[in-house]
Amino acid sequence: MDKILEHIEPRAVWQYFEQLNAVPRGSKKEDRIVQFMLDFGTGLGLEALKDDVGNVLIRKDATAGMGHCKTVILQSHLDMVHQKNNDTVFDFENQGITMYVDGDWVKAKGTTLGADNGLGVAAIMAVLASTDIAHPPLEALFTIDEETGMTGAKGLQKGLLKGSILLNLDTEDDSEIDIGCAGGVDITARISYTPEAVSPGSQAYTLAVKGLKGGHSGMDIHKGLGNANKILNRILFELLPFDIRLAGIEGGGLRNAIPRESTATLVVGREDKEALVDTISKLRSLLTKEYGHVEPELAIQLVESLASPEDVVPRKMHEKLIKAIYAAPNGVYRMSPAFDGLVETSNNIARVDVGGGNIVVKCLTRSSVESSKEDLSNALRSCFELAGAHVELSGDYPGWTPDPDSAILRTVKETYMDLFGEEPQVVACHAGLECGILAGIYPGIDMVSFGPTIRGAHSPEERVSISSVRKFWSLLLAVLRNTPASS
Repeated sequence: MDKILEHIEPRAVWQYFEQLNAVPRGSKKEDRIVQFMLDFGTGLGLEALKDDVGNVLIRKDATAGMGHCKTVILQSHLDMVHQKNNDTVFDFENQGITMYVDGDWVKAKGTTLGADNGLGVAAIMAVLASTDIAHPPLEALFTIDEETGMTGAKGLQKGLLKGSILLNLDTEDDSEIDIGCAGGVDITARISYTPEAVSPGSQAYTLAVKGLKGGHSGMDIHKGLGNANKILNRILFELLPFDIRLAGIEGGGLRNAIPRESTATLVVGREDKEALVDTISKLRSLLTKEYGHVEPELAIQLVESLASPEDVVPRKMHEKLIKAIYAAPNGVYRMSPAFDGLVETSNNIARVDVGGGNIVVKCLTRSSVESSKEDLSNALRSCFELAGAHVELSGDYPGWTPDPDSAILRTVKETYMDLFGEEPQVVACHAGLECGILAGIYPGIDMVSFGPTIRGAHSPEERVSISSVRKFWSLLLAVLRNTPASS
Protein backbone atom coordinates (compact mmCIF):
# COMPACT_ATOMS: atom_id res chain seq x y z
CA MET A 1 0.00 0.00 0.00
CA ASP A 2 1.25 3.48 -0.86
CA LYS A 3 2.38 5.50 2.14
CA ILE A 4 -0.05 8.38 1.75
CA LEU A 5 0.09 9.54 5.38
CA GLU A 6 3.77 9.14 6.30
CA HIS A 7 4.56 12.88 6.35
CA ILE A 8 1.62 13.91 8.55
CA GLU A 9 2.25 14.71 12.22
CA PRO A 10 2.20 12.96 14.60
CA ARG A 11 4.01 10.61 12.27
CA ALA A 12 3.98 7.56 14.54
CA VAL A 13 0.18 7.65 14.87
CA TRP A 14 -0.43 8.00 11.13
CA GLN A 15 2.19 5.36 10.36
CA TYR A 16 0.39 2.81 12.49
CA PHE A 17 -3.03 3.87 11.19
CA GLU A 18 -1.81 3.23 7.66
CA GLN A 19 -0.49 -0.18 8.69
CA LEU A 20 -3.83 -1.04 10.32
CA ASN A 21 -5.75 -0.03 7.22
CA ALA A 22 -3.68 -2.42 5.13
CA VAL A 23 -5.15 -5.32 7.14
CA PRO A 24 -8.81 -6.33 6.54
CA ARG A 25 -10.58 -6.07 9.90
CA GLY A 26 -14.31 -6.33 9.55
CA SER A 27 -16.39 -7.23 12.58
CA LYS A 28 -16.40 -10.98 13.33
CA LYS A 29 -13.54 -11.40 10.83
CA GLU A 30 -10.66 -10.12 12.94
CA ASP A 31 -8.27 -13.09 12.80
CA ARG A 32 -5.70 -11.26 10.70
CA ILE A 33 -5.76 -8.04 12.72
CA VAL A 34 -5.57 -10.00 15.99
CA GLN A 35 -2.45 -11.79 14.76
CA PHE A 36 -1.07 -8.47 13.52
CA MET A 37 -1.44 -6.98 17.01
CA LEU A 38 0.10 -10.01 18.72
CA ASP A 39 3.08 -9.82 16.36
CA PHE A 40 3.34 -6.09 17.01
CA GLY A 41 3.48 -6.58 20.79
CA THR A 42 5.92 -9.48 20.81
CA GLY A 43 8.06 -7.66 18.23
CA LEU A 44 8.53 -4.89 20.78
CA GLY A 45 9.55 -7.42 23.43
CA LEU A 46 6.35 -6.79 25.39
CA GLU A 47 3.97 -9.23 27.02
CA ALA A 48 1.21 -9.84 24.47
CA LEU A 49 -1.64 -12.30 24.85
CA LYS A 50 -4.99 -13.21 23.33
CA ASP A 51 -7.88 -14.12 25.60
CA ASP A 52 -10.48 -16.80 25.00
CA VAL A 53 -12.72 -14.62 22.79
CA GLY A 54 -9.94 -12.97 20.77
CA ASN A 55 -9.21 -9.71 22.57
CA VAL A 56 -5.54 -8.73 22.65
CA LEU A 57 -3.80 -7.41 25.77
CA ILE A 58 -0.31 -5.90 25.67
CA ARG A 59 1.46 -4.79 28.83
CA LYS A 60 4.31 -2.27 29.12
CA ASP A 61 6.21 -1.23 32.23
CA ALA A 62 6.32 2.38 33.35
CA THR A 63 9.03 4.67 32.09
CA ALA A 64 11.69 5.94 34.50
CA GLY A 65 10.27 7.90 37.39
CA MET A 66 6.64 6.83 36.85
CA GLY A 67 6.60 3.39 38.43
CA HIS A 68 4.74 4.81 41.43
CA CYS A 69 1.75 5.85 39.30
CA LYS A 70 -1.49 3.96 38.91
CA THR A 71 -1.66 1.48 36.04
CA VAL A 72 -3.59 2.90 33.09
CA ILE A 73 -5.60 0.75 30.68
CA LEU A 74 -5.64 2.17 27.14
CA GLN A 75 -8.60 0.67 25.29
CA SER A 76 -9.83 0.67 21.68
CA HIS A 77 -11.53 -1.83 19.39
CA LEU A 78 -9.89 -3.54 16.42
CA ASP A 79 -12.85 -4.03 14.08
CA MET A 80 -14.27 -1.49 11.66
CA VAL A 81 -17.58 -1.04 9.87
CA HIS A 82 -17.47 -2.17 6.24
CA GLN A 83 -19.65 0.06 4.06
CA LYS A 84 -19.14 1.19 0.47
CA ASN A 85 -20.97 3.06 -2.26
CA ASN A 86 -22.84 0.79 -4.66
CA ASP A 87 -20.69 1.94 -7.57
CA THR A 88 -17.44 1.27 -5.69
CA VAL A 89 -15.74 -2.01 -6.55
CA PHE A 90 -14.01 -3.14 -3.36
CA ASP A 91 -13.32 -6.44 -1.59
CA PHE A 92 -13.23 -5.71 2.14
CA GLU A 93 -12.04 -9.22 2.97
CA ASN A 94 -8.92 -8.99 0.85
CA GLN A 95 -8.12 -5.31 0.21
CA GLY A 96 -6.69 -2.61 2.42
CA ILE A 97 -8.48 0.74 2.66
CA THR A 98 -7.47 3.24 -0.04
CA MET A 99 -6.96 6.66 1.56
CA TYR A 100 -6.30 10.21 0.42
CA VAL A 101 -5.80 13.64 1.99
CA ASP A 102 -8.31 16.42 1.33
CA GLY A 103 -7.23 19.60 3.12
CA ASP A 104 -7.49 18.93 6.85
CA TRP A 105 -9.23 15.60 6.31
CA VAL A 106 -8.12 12.04 5.67
CA LYS A 107 -10.75 10.17 3.67
CA ALA A 108 -11.23 6.83 1.91
CA LYS A 109 -12.12 6.27 -1.73
CA GLY A 110 -15.72 5.12 -1.76
CA THR A 111 -15.60 3.13 1.49
CA THR A 112 -15.56 3.62 5.21
CA LEU A 113 -12.18 4.85 6.46
CA GLY A 114 -11.75 2.88 9.68
CA ALA A 115 -10.83 5.93 11.74
CA ASP A 116 -13.49 4.51 14.05
CA ASN A 117 -11.64 3.06 15.95
CA GLY A 118 -8.37 2.74 14.04
CA LEU A 119 -7.06 6.10 15.22
CA GLY A 120 -7.47 5.02 18.83
CA VAL A 121 -5.66 1.75 18.13
CA ALA A 122 -2.90 3.56 16.24
CA ALA A 123 -2.37 6.05 19.08
CA ILE A 124 -2.02 3.21 21.59
CA MET A 125 0.44 1.45 19.29
CA ALA A 126 2.51 4.63 19.03
CA VAL A 127 2.69 4.88 22.83
CA LEU A 128 3.67 1.22 23.18
CA ALA A 129 6.40 1.52 20.54
CA SER A 130 7.83 4.77 21.88
CA THR A 131 11.13 5.09 23.70
CA ASP A 132 10.74 8.73 24.77
CA ILE A 133 7.12 9.13 25.93
CA ALA A 134 6.67 9.32 29.70
CA HIS A 135 3.93 7.03 30.92
CA PRO A 136 2.79 4.95 33.92
CA PRO A 137 2.47 1.16 33.82
CA LEU A 138 0.24 0.39 30.83
CA GLU A 139 -2.22 -2.27 29.81
CA ALA A 140 -3.32 -1.90 26.19
CA LEU A 141 -6.64 -3.65 25.62
CA PHE A 142 -7.71 -4.17 22.00
CA THR A 143 -11.22 -5.62 21.82
CA ILE A 144 -12.90 -7.39 18.91
CA ASP A 145 -16.40 -7.16 17.43
CA GLU A 146 -17.38 -3.84 18.99
CA GLU A 147 -19.44 -2.81 16.00
CA THR A 148 -21.76 -5.82 15.73
CA GLY A 149 -22.45 -7.01 19.24
CA MET A 150 -19.59 -5.98 21.55
CA THR A 151 -18.87 -9.65 22.08
CA GLY A 152 -15.20 -8.93 22.77
CA ALA A 153 -15.98 -6.67 25.72
CA LYS A 154 -18.76 -9.01 26.89
CA GLY A 155 -16.38 -11.98 26.85
CA LEU A 156 -13.54 -10.26 28.71
CA GLN A 157 -12.71 -12.35 31.76
CA LYS A 158 -12.58 -11.02 35.27
CA GLY A 159 -9.11 -10.68 36.79
CA LEU A 160 -7.27 -10.18 33.49
CA LEU A 161 -6.85 -6.41 33.90
CA LYS A 162 -4.87 -4.98 36.80
CA GLY A 163 -5.23 -1.26 36.05
CA SER A 164 -7.46 1.12 38.03
CA ILE A 165 -7.86 3.82 35.31
CA LEU A 166 -9.24 3.21 31.81
CA LEU A 167 -8.93 5.61 28.89
CA ASN A 168 -11.28 4.59 26.09
CA LEU A 169 -10.15 6.27 22.85
CA ASP A 170 -13.32 5.85 20.80
CA THR A 171 -15.24 9.13 20.73
CA GLU A 172 -15.55 11.47 17.77
CA ASP A 173 -15.10 15.11 18.81
CA ASP A 174 -11.79 16.47 20.06
CA SER A 175 -13.45 19.04 22.33
CA GLU A 176 -15.42 16.45 24.29
CA ILE A 177 -14.72 14.17 27.23
CA ASP A 178 -17.28 11.41 27.40
CA ILE A 179 -18.47 9.97 30.71
CA GLY A 180 -21.57 8.04 29.63
CA CYS A 181 -23.20 6.27 26.69
CA ALA A 182 -26.32 4.46 25.57
CA GLY A 183 -26.94 0.75 25.77
CA GLY A 184 -28.54 -1.15 22.94
CA VAL A 185 -30.43 -4.21 21.78
CA ASP A 186 -30.84 -5.86 18.37
CA ILE A 187 -34.42 -6.45 17.27
CA THR A 188 -35.12 -8.88 14.44
CA ALA A 189 -38.57 -9.55 12.95
CA ARG A 190 -39.06 -12.62 10.72
CA ILE A 191 -42.05 -13.70 8.65
CA SER A 192 -42.39 -16.66 6.31
CA TYR A 193 -44.87 -16.57 3.45
CA THR A 194 -45.93 -18.75 0.53
CA PRO A 195 -44.98 -16.96 -2.70
CA GLU A 196 -47.64 -16.40 -5.35
CA ALA A 197 -47.16 -16.65 -9.10
CA VAL A 198 -46.84 -13.48 -11.16
CA SER A 199 -49.93 -12.65 -13.23
CA PRO A 200 -49.45 -12.96 -16.99
CA GLY A 201 -48.91 -9.68 -18.81
CA SER A 202 -47.52 -7.88 -15.76
CA GLN A 203 -44.56 -5.52 -16.03
CA ALA A 204 -41.69 -5.63 -13.53
CA TYR A 205 -40.05 -2.46 -12.21
CA THR A 206 -37.15 -1.66 -9.93
CA LEU A 207 -37.83 1.15 -7.48
CA ALA A 208 -34.72 2.49 -5.76
CA VAL A 209 -33.98 5.10 -3.10
CA LYS A 210 -30.36 6.24 -3.33
CA GLY A 211 -27.95 9.07 -2.65
CA LEU A 212 -28.53 9.43 1.10
CA LYS A 213 -25.69 10.36 3.44
CA GLY A 214 -26.10 7.51 5.90
CA GLY A 215 -24.08 7.69 9.07
CA HIS A 216 -23.71 6.36 12.60
CA SER A 217 -27.05 5.20 13.96
CA GLY A 218 -26.14 6.57 17.38
CA MET A 219 -24.04 9.68 16.86
CA ASP A 220 -26.00 10.90 13.80
CA ILE A 221 -29.52 9.78 14.67
CA HIS A 222 -30.61 13.27 15.80
CA LYS A 223 -29.69 14.99 12.52
CA GLY A 224 -32.91 14.18 10.69
CA LEU A 225 -31.09 12.24 7.97
CA GLY A 226 -33.10 10.12 5.59
CA ASN A 227 -33.47 6.41 6.27
CA ALA A 228 -33.68 4.72 2.86
CA ASN A 229 -35.80 1.86 4.20
CA LYS A 230 -38.38 4.24 5.65
CA ILE A 231 -38.48 6.44 2.55
CA LEU A 232 -38.92 3.43 0.26
CA ASN A 233 -41.64 2.08 2.53
CA ARG A 234 -43.41 5.44 2.48
CA ILE A 235 -43.55 5.22 -1.31
CA LEU A 236 -44.78 1.62 -1.21
CA PHE A 237 -47.53 2.68 1.21
CA GLU A 238 -48.78 5.27 -1.28
CA LEU A 239 -48.91 2.55 -3.95
CA LEU A 240 -51.16 0.23 -1.91
CA PRO A 241 -54.42 1.34 -3.61
CA PHE A 242 -53.17 0.10 -6.97
CA ASP A 243 -52.65 -3.35 -8.50
CA ILE A 244 -48.94 -3.30 -7.70
CA ARG A 245 -47.38 -6.39 -6.19
CA LEU A 246 -44.19 -6.64 -4.18
CA ALA A 247 -41.66 -9.23 -5.33
CA GLY A 248 -38.71 -8.27 -3.14
CA ILE A 249 -36.88 -5.64 -1.10
CA GLU A 250 -33.19 -5.27 -0.40
CA GLY A 251 -32.52 -2.29 1.82
CA GLY A 252 -29.81 -1.05 4.15
CA GLY A 253 -26.96 -2.99 5.68
CA LEU A 254 -25.46 -3.05 9.16
CA ARG A 255 -27.59 -2.31 12.20
CA ASN A 256 -25.35 0.54 13.34
CA ALA A 257 -25.43 2.38 10.00
CA ILE A 258 -28.33 4.58 8.88
CA PRO A 259 -29.44 3.03 5.55
CA ARG A 260 -28.33 4.97 2.47
CA GLU A 261 -29.93 2.81 -0.23
CA SER A 262 -33.00 0.60 -0.51
CA THR A 263 -34.47 -1.17 -3.55
CA ALA A 264 -37.80 -2.87 -4.23
CA THR A 265 -38.84 -5.10 -7.13
CA LEU A 266 -42.46 -4.48 -8.14
CA VAL A 267 -44.84 -6.19 -10.53
CA VAL A 268 -47.55 -3.99 -12.04
CA GLY A 269 -50.76 -4.86 -13.84
CA ARG A 270 -51.37 -3.25 -17.24
CA GLU A 271 -54.07 -0.89 -16.00
CA ASP A 272 -51.89 0.59 -13.22
CA LYS A 273 -48.64 1.31 -15.05
CA GLU A 274 -49.57 4.93 -15.55
CA ALA A 275 -50.65 5.29 -11.92
CA LEU A 276 -47.30 3.89 -10.79
CA VAL A 277 -45.28 6.33 -12.87
CA ASP A 278 -47.44 9.32 -11.90
CA THR A 279 -47.38 8.47 -8.19
CA ILE A 280 -43.60 8.05 -8.15
CA SER A 281 -43.18 11.35 -10.00
CA LYS A 282 -45.32 13.20 -7.44
CA LEU A 283 -43.57 11.57 -4.49
CA ARG A 284 -40.14 12.26 -5.97
CA SER A 285 -40.97 15.96 -6.11
CA LEU A 286 -42.45 15.96 -2.60
CA LEU A 287 -39.69 13.97 -0.91
CA THR A 288 -36.73 15.70 -2.56
CA LYS A 289 -38.21 19.01 -1.39
CA GLU A 290 -38.95 17.65 2.10
CA TYR A 291 -35.42 16.28 2.55
CA GLY A 292 -33.62 18.90 0.47
CA HIS A 293 -31.84 20.63 3.36
CA VAL A 294 -30.36 17.44 4.84
CA GLU A 295 -30.29 15.05 1.86
CA PRO A 296 -29.58 17.12 -1.28
CA GLU A 297 -28.47 14.01 -3.24
CA LEU A 298 -31.63 11.98 -2.56
CA ALA A 299 -32.61 10.11 -5.74
CA ILE A 300 -35.78 8.10 -6.33
CA GLN A 301 -35.48 5.96 -9.45
CA LEU A 302 -38.07 3.84 -11.23
CA VAL A 303 -36.77 1.58 -14.02
CA GLU A 304 -38.55 -1.04 -16.10
CA SER A 305 -37.02 -4.51 -15.68
CA LEU A 306 -36.40 -6.69 -18.71
CA ALA A 307 -36.90 -9.88 -16.71
CA SER A 308 -39.91 -10.55 -14.54
CA PRO A 309 -39.51 -12.12 -11.08
CA GLU A 310 -40.84 -15.64 -10.59
CA ASP A 311 -43.17 -14.81 -7.71
CA VAL A 312 -44.57 -12.08 -5.46
CA VAL A 313 -45.54 -11.63 -1.81
CA PRO A 314 -49.22 -12.44 -1.12
CA ARG A 315 -51.30 -9.28 -1.17
CA LYS A 316 -52.38 -9.41 2.49
CA MET A 317 -48.83 -10.03 3.67
CA HIS A 318 -47.59 -7.26 1.40
CA GLU A 319 -50.01 -4.80 3.06
CA LYS A 320 -49.24 -5.97 6.60
CA LEU A 321 -45.50 -5.59 6.07
CA ILE A 322 -45.72 -2.09 4.60
CA LYS A 323 -48.04 -0.92 7.39
CA ALA A 324 -45.85 -2.48 10.09
CA ILE A 325 -42.69 -0.76 8.82
CA TYR A 326 -44.65 2.48 8.40
CA ALA A 327 -45.81 2.31 12.04
CA ALA A 328 -42.47 1.17 13.48
CA PRO A 329 -40.62 4.00 15.28
CA ASN A 330 -37.43 5.12 13.59
CA GLY A 331 -35.00 7.85 14.62
CA VAL A 332 -35.24 9.76 17.90
CA TYR A 333 -37.85 8.30 20.25
CA ARG A 334 -37.11 10.38 23.34
CA MET A 335 -34.69 13.16 24.27
CA SER A 336 -33.00 12.99 27.67
CA PRO A 337 -34.60 15.12 30.37
CA ALA A 338 -31.39 14.83 32.39
CA PHE A 339 -28.81 15.96 29.77
CA ASP A 340 -29.65 18.89 27.54
CA GLY A 341 -29.45 18.01 23.85
CA LEU A 342 -28.76 14.29 24.42
CA VAL A 343 -30.83 11.67 22.64
CA GLU A 344 -32.02 9.25 25.29
CA THR A 345 -33.72 6.59 23.15
CA SER A 346 -33.75 5.85 19.41
CA ASN A 347 -34.26 3.14 16.82
CA ASN A 348 -32.67 2.46 13.44
CA ILE A 349 -34.61 0.32 10.95
CA ALA A 350 -31.36 -0.87 9.49
CA ARG A 351 -32.08 -3.76 7.15
CA VAL A 352 -35.11 -5.00 5.21
CA ASP A 353 -34.91 -8.24 3.18
CA VAL A 354 -37.91 -9.61 1.33
CA GLY A 355 -37.98 -12.47 -1.15
CA GLY A 356 -38.05 -16.23 -1.62
CA GLY A 357 -40.72 -16.75 1.01
CA ASN A 358 -38.93 -14.89 3.79
CA ILE A 359 -39.13 -11.40 5.30
CA VAL A 360 -36.46 -10.14 7.70
CA VAL A 361 -36.40 -6.68 9.30
CA LYS A 362 -33.42 -5.76 11.49
CA CYS A 363 -33.30 -2.86 13.94
CA LEU A 364 -30.91 -1.47 16.52
CA THR A 365 -32.56 0.19 19.50
CA ARG A 366 -30.44 2.38 21.77
CA SER A 367 -31.09 4.08 25.10
CA SER A 368 -29.22 5.43 28.09
CA VAL A 369 -32.20 4.41 30.26
CA GLU A 370 -32.95 0.69 30.48
CA SER A 371 -36.70 1.15 31.07
CA SER A 372 -36.98 3.41 28.02
CA LYS A 373 -35.06 0.89 25.92
CA GLU A 374 -37.53 -1.77 27.03
CA ASP A 375 -40.47 0.53 26.21
CA LEU A 376 -39.26 1.15 22.64
CA SER A 377 -38.42 -2.54 22.21
CA ASN A 378 -41.98 -3.40 23.19
CA ALA A 379 -43.36 -0.84 20.73
CA LEU A 380 -41.35 -2.39 17.90
CA ARG A 381 -42.20 -5.92 18.95
CA SER A 382 -45.89 -4.98 18.92
CA CYS A 383 -45.71 -3.44 15.43
CA PHE A 384 -44.18 -6.50 13.88
CA GLU A 385 -46.11 -9.11 15.86
CA LEU A 386 -49.35 -7.49 14.67
CA ALA A 387 -48.11 -8.23 11.14
CA GLY A 388 -47.57 -11.87 12.08
CA ALA A 389 -43.83 -11.72 12.66
CA HIS A 390 -41.73 -13.68 15.11
CA VAL A 391 -39.67 -11.05 16.94
CA GLU A 392 -36.33 -11.80 18.58
CA LEU A 393 -34.34 -9.53 20.90
CA SER A 394 -30.60 -10.26 21.08
CA GLY A 395 -27.19 -8.72 21.68
CA ASP A 396 -28.39 -6.63 24.61
CA TYR A 397 -25.66 -4.49 26.18
CA PRO A 398 -25.84 -1.94 29.01
CA GLY A 399 -25.28 1.77 28.94
CA TRP A 400 -22.51 3.53 30.84
CA THR A 401 -23.78 5.58 33.77
CA PRO A 402 -22.06 9.00 34.02
CA ASP A 403 -19.92 9.75 37.07
CA PRO A 404 -19.37 13.53 37.19
CA ASP A 405 -17.20 13.11 40.32
CA SER A 406 -14.70 10.79 38.61
CA ALA A 407 -11.08 11.40 39.62
CA ILE A 408 -9.72 10.67 36.13
CA LEU A 409 -12.31 13.05 34.69
CA ARG A 410 -10.85 15.81 36.88
CA THR A 411 -7.35 14.95 35.67
CA VAL A 412 -8.34 14.96 32.00
CA LYS A 413 -10.33 18.20 32.36
CA GLU A 414 -7.48 20.01 34.10
CA THR A 415 -4.96 18.70 31.59
CA TYR A 416 -7.17 19.81 28.69
CA MET A 417 -7.55 23.32 30.13
CA ASP A 418 -3.81 23.63 30.74
CA LEU A 419 -3.05 22.59 27.16
CA PHE A 420 -5.74 24.44 25.24
CA GLY A 421 -6.80 27.33 27.49
CA GLU A 422 -10.48 26.40 27.46
CA GLU A 423 -12.85 23.99 29.16
CA PRO A 424 -13.74 20.77 27.38
CA GLN A 425 -17.33 19.70 26.98
CA VAL A 426 -18.13 16.90 29.40
CA VAL A 427 -20.82 14.83 27.73
CA ALA A 428 -22.66 11.56 27.52
CA CYS A 429 -23.20 10.20 24.01
CA HIS A 430 -25.89 8.20 22.27
CA ALA A 431 -23.40 5.83 20.66
CA GLY A 432 -22.61 2.49 22.24
CA LEU A 433 -19.21 2.44 23.91
CA GLU A 434 -17.73 -0.61 25.56
CA CYS A 435 -17.30 1.27 28.84
CA GLY A 436 -20.68 0.19 30.20
CA ILE A 437 -19.83 -3.47 29.68
CA LEU A 438 -16.30 -3.07 31.05
CA ALA A 439 -17.60 -1.22 34.10
CA GLY A 440 -19.87 -4.19 34.83
CA ILE A 441 -16.95 -6.63 34.70
CA TYR A 442 -14.50 -4.32 36.50
CA PRO A 443 -16.70 -2.06 38.68
CA GLY A 444 -13.78 -0.40 40.45
CA ILE A 445 -12.12 1.08 37.34
CA ASP A 446 -12.34 4.84 36.86
CA MET A 447 -12.89 5.62 33.17
CA VAL A 448 -13.40 8.36 30.60
CA SER A 449 -13.42 8.42 26.80
CA PHE A 450 -11.96 10.91 24.32
CA GLY A 451 -10.70 10.90 20.74
CA PRO A 452 -10.11 12.92 17.56
CA THR A 453 -12.82 14.53 15.44
CA ILE A 454 -14.41 11.99 13.08
CA ARG A 455 -17.34 12.75 10.83
CA GLY A 456 -19.58 10.42 8.80
CA ALA A 457 -18.63 7.29 10.74
CA HIS A 458 -20.22 4.05 9.49
CA SER A 459 -20.63 5.50 6.00
CA PRO A 460 -18.39 6.06 2.95
CA GLU A 461 -18.35 9.74 4.01
CA GLU A 462 -16.24 8.84 7.06
CA ARG A 463 -13.31 11.23 7.52
CA VAL A 464 -10.97 12.32 10.29
CA SER A 465 -9.52 15.76 10.93
CA ILE A 466 -5.72 15.86 10.76
CA SER A 467 -5.43 18.84 13.13
CA SER A 468 -7.74 17.11 15.64
CA VAL A 469 -5.47 14.06 15.70
CA ARG A 470 -2.58 16.31 16.75
CA LYS A 471 -4.78 17.76 19.50
CA PHE A 472 -5.95 14.33 20.64
CA TRP A 473 -2.39 13.01 20.67
CA SER A 474 -1.07 15.90 22.76
CA LEU A 475 -3.92 15.43 25.25
CA LEU A 476 -3.30 11.69 25.53
CA LEU A 477 0.42 12.16 26.21
CA ALA A 478 -0.22 14.89 28.78
CA VAL A 479 -2.82 12.77 30.59
CA LEU A 480 -0.33 9.90 30.78
CA ARG A 481 2.29 12.26 32.23
CA ASN A 482 -0.25 13.47 34.80
CA THR A 483 -1.38 10.02 35.95
CA PRO A 484 -1.93 10.13 39.74
CA ALA A 485 0.20 8.10 42.09
CA SER A 486 -0.98 4.84 43.57
CA SER A 487 -2.44 5.27 47.02
